[in-house]
Amino acid sequence: MIGVAEQSDSPGWRIGSWARGSGVRFGRTALAVVVLLCGLTLVGGFVNKDRCTGPMFDQWGRSEPDYKERTERDVCYSDIQHLWIGRDIDRHVFPYVDGGITDEGQLVGGTVEYPVLTGVLIWAGALFTDTDAGFLLGTALLLAPFGLVTAWLLGRLSGWRSLLWAIGPPLVLYAFHNWDLPVVACAVAAVYVVHRGWGRAGADRPLLDRAVAGSVLLAIGFTFKLYPALFVLPLMLYVLTGGPGGRELPAGRRWDVAGAAKVAFVAIATVVLVNLPFALAGFAGWRASFTFQGLRQADITTNSIWYWGSRPFIHSDADEAAFQATVSLLSPLLVFASFALACWLGWLRYRHTGSYPWIQVSAAMLCGFLLLHKVHSPQYTLWLVPMLVLLRVRMGWVIAYFVADLAMGIGIFRWYWAIEYGGATGIYDSFSAQAVMIGVWGRAALLVGLFFAFLTARSTVTDPPPPVPAGALAR
Repeated sequence: MIGVAEQSDSPGWRIGSWARGSGVRFGRTALAVVVLLCGLTLVGGFVNKDRCTGPMFDQWGRSEPDYKERTERDVCYSDIQHLWIGRDIDRHVFPYVDGGITDEGQLVGGTVEYPVLTGVLIWAGALFTDTDAGFLLGTALLLAPFGLVTAWLLGRLSGWRSLLWAIGPPLVLYAFHNWDLPVVACAVAAVYVVHRGWGRAGADRPLLDRAVAGSVLLAIGFTFKLYPALFVLPLMLYVLTGGPGGRELPAGRRWDVAGAAKVAFVAIATVVLVNLPFALAGFAGWRASFTFQGLRQADITTNSIWYWGSRPFIHSDADEAAFQATVSLLSPLLVFASFALACWLGWLRYRHTGSYPWIQVSAAMLCGFLLLHKVHSPQYTLWLVPMLVLLRVRMGWVIAYFVADLAMGIGIFRWYWAIEYGGATGIYDSFSAQAVMIGVWGRAALLVGLFFAFLTARSTVTDPPPPVPAGALAR
């Protein structure tokens, strides 16, 4: 029978399926190709960052010569290598337990500015080395499997469109820029279990069971980096409305309020359980990571529209203080307003189609966060790429965003180098400054457009087909 998926051991989703809208069979071989290509891209990403290591090292294990100048001039900077010094990582101090934050906002005693599971990854990556080069390598070995798992999951969910992740420029630029691959893997895995389930039962499991498992993964993602927590609310609304077409509502119920509440409760409980040992072992050090992020200002290092949009109006220290106070108030208010708008527009789509578009709403919420938060680090692009895979937006959006991101990811470090080492820095005489402007405002405009494009997009996550009747393939 033409177009029938291959048989498997379970009645749920089968690997040998048709990629939606492509007319091309996406089987085990295709999936292996995607993962292999992702592996090669990850190797390229490591080689790119490794250019900044060695060949000599000082007494603290910092690469020499001219470490700082090389990282900016040659565009091979990574937070991983940079943070080797200054967070007691080089001293192999277990994070948070004896840490804290000074009145000046300086982290001490092993505390790092990230949630607890990322802190553990940082500590583990440094265990067997005494140099920043070894730390980069050890960390890359820990992170790479998460990138490969993400490619595999996206291939299972969206077929060949997963190549946007596997061979996209963002993976080369940012795979080992910071510790973002684990959190991306958690977010994509949450989508996978909600729509595919797990084990032999697969997608035949009840929606609530799959959604609860998804909420656990989103909560674990929160303990790597914070953003997957945004997706819990759309998932709750998806359960509240009974999933696709409302088919999984409890008998006689218009809404599944208890199910939605369970999704929220499990997510909160997971976050508490993961964080509790660290809070008990060293409350001051654990709290300091959140305090540090709260104190962070919108400055030249944050790459956000807040900093670049304010520059013409800052003429004194008083202006700067007023600006930072305004951003600290407006940024979170506008971020939450964008979340509310996304959920409401998703609800309007639900009223029209009968299915709440939780992936689409999650993607739009992420756009709102990236646009309006006071920090927009380059590697955050890795958070967005899976949404470009999971949702069928036009390739023009994808190409434009990748171009703007390349301008930002390369231009910002060349511009830093020009500022510190005497190069041209003005917008009219410096290509690096022009690239930064293209990156900042190009990404901002595209995020506004993608906010609405995501909300109207079809998902590339194909619904599991019904079981094939016995003997159908033979006919």
